[in-house]
Amino acid sequence: MTSEPIVAALDIGTAHTTAIVAAVHGDLPRTPTLRVLGVGNTRTMGLRRGVVSDIEEATHSIRKAVEEASRVAGVTPDSLYVGIAGEHVRAMCSTGVVAISGNEIMRTDVDRVNEVARAMAIPQDRELLHAIPQEYRVDKTDGIRDPVGMIGTRLETEMYLVTIGSSPAMNLRKSIERAGYKTRELVLEPLASALAVLTEEEKELGVILLELGAGTTDLAVFHEGKIRHLGTIPFGGNAVTSDLVQGLGITNSDAEQLKEAYGCAYEPMVDSEQVIAMPASASHGERHISRELMTHIIHQRMDEIFDRVQREVQTAGFAGRLNAGIVLTGGGAALDGVSELAADVFGLGVRVGVPGDKVGGLVEQIAAPRFATAVGLALYGAHRVALGGVIARRPSLTGAGVDKLATRVKTWLQDWF
Repeated sequence: MTSEPIVAALDIGTAHTTAIVAAVHGDLPRTPTLRVLGVGNTRTMGLRRGVVSDIEEATHSIRKAVEEASRVAGVTPDSLYVGIAGEHVRAMCSTGVVAISGNEIMRTDVDRVNEVARAMAIPQDRELLHAIPQEYRVDKTDGIRDPVGMIGTRLETEMYLVTIGSSPAMNLRKSIERAGYKTRELVLEPLASALAVLTEEEKELGVILLELGAGTTDLAVFHEGKIRHLGTIPFGGNAVTSDLVQGLGITNSDAEQLKEAYGCAYEPMVDSEQVIAMPASASHGERHISRELMTHIIHQRMDEIFDRVQREVQTAGFAGRLNAGIVLTGGGAALDGVSELAADVFGLGVRVGVPGDKVGGLVEQIAAPRFATAVGLALYGAHRVALGGVIARRPSLTGAGVDKLATRVKTWLQDWF
C-alpha cells in the first residue's frame, strides 16, 4: 500500500477498455510523474464509434477492467479520469475583450477576459468540456501567451472551446456509476494522448496527432504550442476488418486474427510471392491466399482514411505548416507498414507515439501506442492531484491567498493544451 496520491484512468475504446491505477510522485506540482501500479484490459462491449450503445454491456467492460487494475495495484479507486471522443465532439473559437482596470495587466484582468470568451451560449443538448486560451492581444500587439505585467488599455483573447453531446456524456457517466465508480473528470481523448506522447517542441513546430482507433480515427492539430484543430473520421480498424471479411470471404474473428498475424498497410513492403494459410471453415477446406492481396485490401482502406485526414487538415488551413510531421497512436498504429503509408500519403515525417516518459512502475505493460490515451488520462489526473496538493499543504494561506493560488492553478491548467 502506497502513501503517495493515487489516480485512476479509464479509456473506453470501441475495441478495448483499459484502466490504469498509478501513484503520483516526482517534482510536485510542476512535473509530476507516474508510477503505474496496475493495468486492466478487456474487450469492450456496448460501445459503437466511441458512444455507449448498451449501458449494461459497457458497465460490465468498465467494471472488469478497473477491477483487474485494482487487483494488481492493491488499491481500489473510487473515482476515475475518463476519456471521451467520437463524432459528437465539436470545437469552436470564441473571442473576449475587456478594458484594463489599471496601468498594468493583472491576473484578474486575464481571468475576466477568459470568462468573457467562455460565455458563449452552449446549446442545451451539448456541454462544455474544455476551454483553452490560444493567445492574447494587448492593444495592437498579438501572439502573447501571458500578458500579466504588461502595459496596455485593452486585452483580447481567443479561446478554443471543446463541447460534447450531453446524451453521450450522460450515458458514459451512467455506465461508470453503475460499475460502482465516480467520474472525476471527462477529458477529450486526443488531448490526453498528446500529454503522453507529444513533446513541447513538436507542438511548437506543428504536428498532427492521429489516433487510429477501432471505430474512429481522431486527429488533433497542434501549432505554436497550442491545440488548433480537432476532427474525427468515422472509420478505423473495424472498417479494415470488415473489408477483409468481404474481400476474402471469411468470418470477422478470422479476419481479426489474420490482420494481427499478417496484416500490413503498405503494399511495397510485402513479398508478392508470399502465401498465407486461411482458417478452415465448415463450407471451405484449407485455403491459401497471397499476402499481397490481403495487404492490398488493408492499404486501400488506410489510404482512404489518411486521404480524408489530409483533406481535413488542408481545409483547416494547416497544410504546409506542420514541420514536426505526424505522430500515430491507438491500436491501429501498431499495424506493420502504417507509418510508411502515412509518410507516403502526407509527405511528412512520421513516428509512432509510445507512452513512457514521466512514467515508471509497470512500464512494459503500457509500452504500446494503444495505451497512449490511458496513460495521458493518468498524467492529466496527476497534474490535478499535484496542484490540489499544493493548496492542501499550504494551510497558512487563507482568504485572498487561497483564491490567488487557486487562480494561478486554474490558469496553468488551461495552458496544458
